[in-house]
Amino acid sequence: MPESHARRRHALRSSLRERELDAMLVTDLLNIRYLTGFTGSNAALLVHAADEPDAEGGTVFCTDGRYLAQSEDQVPELERVIERASDLALAGRVAAERARYRRVGFESGHVTVDARDALDDAAGTAELVRAPGLVEQLRLVKDEDEIDALRMACAAADRALAELIEHGGLRAGRTELEVARDLEARMRDHGAAGPSFDTIVAAGPNSAVPHHRPDDSVLAPGDFVKMDFGALVDGYHSDMTRTAVLGEPADWQRELYQLVLAAQAAGRAAVQVGADVREVDAAAREVITEAGYGERFLHGLGHGVGLEIHEAPTLSQRGAGRIAERMAVTVEPGVYLTGRGGVRIEDTLVVRPSTPELLTLTTRELVAV
Repeated sequence: MPESHARRRHALRSSLRERELDAMLVTDLLNIRYLTGFTGSNAALLVHAADEPDAEGGTVFCTDGRYLAQSEDQVPELERVIERASDLALAGRVAAERARYRRVGFESGHVTVDARDALDDAAGTAELVRAPGLVEQLRLVKDEDEIDALRMACAAADRALAELIEHGGLRAGRTELEVARDLEARMRDHGAAGPSFDTIVAAGPNSAVPHHRPDDSVLAPGDFVKMDFGALVDGYHSDMTRTAVLGEPADWQRELYQLVLAAQAAGRAAVQVGADVREVDAAAREVITEAGYGERFLHGLGHGVGLEIHEAPTLSQRGAGRIAERMAVTVEPGVYLTGRGGVRIEDTLVVRPSTPELLTLTTRELVAV
């Protein structure tokens, strides 16, 4: 995606000029991946604010000798410096070209106090300016290449769950850990590099714990089984939760499930361009509160997804900001009855001008297996 990376660097340059910065020293590896495609474990990036081609000095990339061949392949269009201390090497470039780099932003949210002192020393007379979140702000809105990766990650998770159920992998007698490992293996079989996060499988009373860690608990007839999982494809994370029941659902299980399903539908419908994130949360939360279970909805409605499993925006009562087109977010209301069981239904979706695009396509109807 070289063209996408170039567009992202162009957008960052605009942000730098707005803040009267001559350049930005990017040291967070996820942000470097976003701007260049580089996936190694050591790198730094110096992006100049001047709107000029990267090949003419707009961007300098630095990594160490272990990634010589990899960086040639992944970032061939950029000037490359090979140094172990990549951030200090680029700070040295700043010092050596004083007239070009006077005010340089740095990712203060990712730099320790000691590292800041070392960068100050290396940058000479240049002023290092705190500039937290500039790249993350760009990452809020996904481009179509990112959405394609998210779509593939969601498809891998959808297929894995369908296959798990089709082949009898979700059944009484298995442990939560067995189901979780089976699900993760099937996601890999369908193209994932691995799971997006530690898979949650929670059966029976454990399903009332929002982030239960799967253990040797044995699935039993009549259990709710809550599965919160995702696939990692090209660095992008999917996130989905489905709650099934083993055998014929009891009346209370049907009622609880239908309540959460209604809340989830209300939350998805509220994900509209320009909506306040707190209003989106409220749309789903009010459905649950009016049914008398408000205190049993124990978390926010959702969050952004992308290169990280939890990104901005946060859809919650304490969130801030508004929904924008091409944000990728989750909608995941839940109700948890301690000692009995809980239900969560979660989808990943992309904000579009009218109706959000659902990326997780597994049925949201109650599945009895």
